[in-house]
Amino acid sequence: MTVARELEGLLGPDAVIDGADGRAGTYLSDATEWRAIRGRADAIALPATAPDAAGVLRWCYEHDVPLVPRGGGSGFAGGAVPLDGGVVLSTERLVGPIRIDPGQWRALVPAGTVTAHLHRRARENGLFFGPDPGASEQSLLGGNVATNAGGPHTFKYGVTGHWVTGLQAAVAPGELIRLGGPVRKDVAGYDLLSLLVGSEGTLGVITSAWLRLIPAPEAALPVVGFYPDLSSGCRAVANVMGGGLIPATLEFLDEATLRTSIGALIGALPELAGEKDTACFLVIGEADGRQDEAEALRSELVEAMGDGALGVHAPTARHEVAALWRWRGGVSMAVAAQRGGKLSEDIVVPVDQLEAALRAVQEIGARHDLPTCCWGHAGDGNLHATFMLDRSERAEVERAEAASHELFDLAVRLGGSVSGEHGIGLVKRGALERQWEPAALRLHEQVKRMFDPKGLLNPGKKLAR
Repeated sequence: MTVARELEGLLGPDAVIDGADGRAGTYLSDATEWRAIRGRADAIALPATAPDAAGVLRWCYEHDVPLVPRGGGSGFAGGAVPLDGGVVLSTERLVGPIRIDPGQWRALVPAGTVTAHLHRRARENGLFFGPDPGASEQSLLGGNVATNAGGPHTFKYGVTGHWVTGLQAAVAPGELIRLGGPVRKDVAGYDLLSLLVGSEGTLGVITSAWLRLIPAPEAALPVVGFYPDLSSGCRAVANVMGGGLIPATLEFLDEATLRTSIGALIGALPELAGEKDTACFLVIGEADGRQDEAEALRSELVEAMGDGALGVHAPTARHEVAALWRWRGGVSMAVAAQRGGKLSEDIVVPVDQLEAALRAVQEIGARHDLPTCCWGHAGDGNLHATFMLDRSERAEVERAEAASHELFDLAVRLGGSVSGEHGIGLVKRGALERQWEPAALRLHEQVKRMFDPKGLLNPGKKLAR
């Protein structure tokens, strides 16, 4: 019997897609598909309950079949791509009501919940869930936990793992475990919960999560600073942090990124047009909290960001604020449209090394004859270091791949990390060897073997070397 037919006996025919079926194609790639990263699967399993997910894992372990967990398929690291057959376990049907307890600021959320839906449900209850990865209308909560996803609000509110107080997960050889729960403190035993967060499906399958929430900020007030050069822009970031200010976000765009997208910004907020032709760097901060707190912090941001600025603007109307963040959310697409494609890596450096990193990215691009641009989360030192390319030109893609490895070396040389929010997956496989000492690499590999002794969970991903 085929793998699909066997799984139908467990889940029913409507919850399994044969790998040869045209419908399976949707599950064989993620956002890295343009890099020719596309896999092959024997079957796609779509369990609707946590016990069914554990049953699929149990079947795979009994039959030595690889299992690749998959969320919304929005990842940039190839983490949800089945490399060479096996079963893709999609969590999209692990849904149900989001159980929000407004009085205790917490929620129990199924893994198949769309991130944007979680944000809306929290807001409806006067609460706030901080992580905001870019593909919030596509990404699923389980995938966010599995990759420890971030986003612009990470500077103040932290990555997904900071919000997880408990997990239910299916682990080898096919059991459901619960770690943590609706508690605010838990130091009993080793921190297995944190091992599963960010494990990218290599240690288990997330089926649901307990999340802490906080009261929703009453106001969120952005501040936009334009700067004549890279140095003055990075100095503004340093002024904000050195002044002890804690904005919800602290974003940056370099000159090349600004040039590709500023037309859309000015179209939405024409009052910002004064610096359109002279600005070479942009910083966005956002003050949030109670109305009076946000207004006070906004004033401090205007002052801190004003040093060396061509202009500092603080939009106040709701439609202006919404337009600003819509524009920021579209920057990646605007960059990709310049030459038809881009290769972008999410390296991290200490914030005081931001200027050095940005200059080094330009030098790497020049060596490989590729135009570059950078944007990202200045407060975290998280760069989306990007090479713009023509996807139809294989030679350009290969040069960009080679350049990306130099980015990893750059991050480590400056005291940073090879990944800030996209994870290791397939595309950065082995990059940890650049960053960690041999003893740490051995521990990483031993953790994997303890959770997955047969090596069947998302094989080939998040490898240390």
